[in-house]
Amino acid sequence: MTPQQEQRGWSAAPQIRKFGSVGQHAASKLKEYRTFIQAAVRNPKMVGAATPTSAAVAATVAQVVPTTGAPVVVELGPGTGSLSNGIHRRLPEGSRHIGIELGEGMVKHLRTHKPWMEIVHGDAGDLLALLDKHNIDRVDAVISSIPWSLLAAGAQNHILRQAVEALAPQGAFTALTYLPADQTPGGRRFRNRLGLTFDEVLTHTTWRNLPPILHYICRRPLR
Repeated sequence: MTPQQEQRGWSAAPQIRKFGSVGQHAASKLKEYRTFIQAAVRNPKMVGAATPTSAAVAATVAQVVPTTGAPVVVELGPGTGSLSNGIHRRLPEGSRHIGIELGEGMVKHLRTHKPWMEIVHGDAGDLLALLDKHNIDRVDAVISSIPWSLLAAGAQNHILRQAVEALAPQGAFTALTYLPADQTPGGRRFRNRLGLTFDEVLTHTTWRNLPPILHYICRRPLR
């Protein structure tokens, strides 16, 4: 330590703690990517994105999450939970955050790294039955990361109808897709289905993601 450093009361400890924290965060993100890629390799159609989404995407998604009362929010296909932290930060005490995930490896990862989220190992196509099993009859927001553009028309309609049935009257449904995927036949079919299902369908593009993410924010189901 130099005399100047000693005079200023300089200590390396805060810097060591800082860099240690950065290292832990990097290791955690590396493990998240490894889990994600393993799942994508085993079943590409089950994973909606090529990489976990960015913090900017999570911040946009979280805007549909109520911050008062005791809301129930459901994530369909949370994957490694790259959206989950943003959702969790907005939820008030007494709320419920349910993650319905089909991939067994993802389920294990989520239960280890997101202990505050209720993880359900199941298929989004069984949404109503899974919610009933957990004593939930209405949800305030459904946030979906499943690969809608890759699903057949029947599967799209089936899952979307269940999400609509689960939503409270003032609830919101939001889905994510890569911007290029919106122009595929499956992507166009899903967009048209949303227009027939909800009174309000808004879109937002997050450019700070690679590739850019298109958000659908839907309200007031046409029952």
